[in-house]
Amino acid sequence: MDTLILTYAVDLGAAILLFAGGYIVSNWTKKLVASALDRTGRVDPTLRPVIVNVIGYAIIVAAIVAALAKAGIQTTSILAVIGAAGLAIALALQNTLTNVASGVMLLFLRPFGIGDYVDCEGISGTATQIGLFATEFETFDGLYVMVPNSQLIGRAIKNYSRLPYRRLDVKVGISYSDDIDKAVAAGLSLMKADSRVISGKTPQVLVEGLGESSVDLTLRCWAAREDYWGLL
Repeated sequence: MDTLILTYAVDLGAAILLFAGGYIVSNWTKKLVASALDRTGRVDPTLRPVIVNVIGYAIIVAAIVAALAKAGIQTTSILAVIGAAGLAIALALQNTLTNVASGVMLLFLRPFGIGDYVDCEGISGTATQIGLFATEFETFDGLYVMVPNSQLIGRAIKNYSRLPYRRLDVKVGISYSDDIDKAVAAGLSLMKADSRVISGKTPQVLVEGLGESSVDLTLRCWAAREDYWGLL
């Protein structure tokens, strides 16, 4: 009896050491992978935390299975129970799984990345974190917004940070007594004199309409994305 108890105690101790070792290896591997991904610079910042966490969870699951096997527990039956429980949980958490599926689509389709300013039919802000369940934004007035991924994947997404150049349309009104030709020439001269306006795309001054008290002109030009707000 003493020998049997000693054998079980040794196996239990070995199982605990396996799990503890797996946990330590998981944390060490996550740091190593994160450091390697940062050094390469080839993996997008949006995908890095997902890759790191998936690897860490995989190691922990493997350590749990190995520890249970070492303790003498039949892992085959446990895996079957976990599978059945997973199916029941999946049916109960359909909305959550929809968010996960939407998160995967956002990560692979990449309509926007971390640091991009986007507008998703009323949901607007700078993306600060794209997770499997939800995406976090910071609005222009400094608010924190968390949006379930399923609400993003079904909307039209405008990304204001993706393309390098943006067009500006500045509305200007002049009096009916003013010379339109001189106003057009002044607008063109103003835009051509600004170094932030891209010279390769010819600036334009358009007469948009006749208002009740003014002739409505539009000054149109192109600028680099980072100069857009400064030119408005």
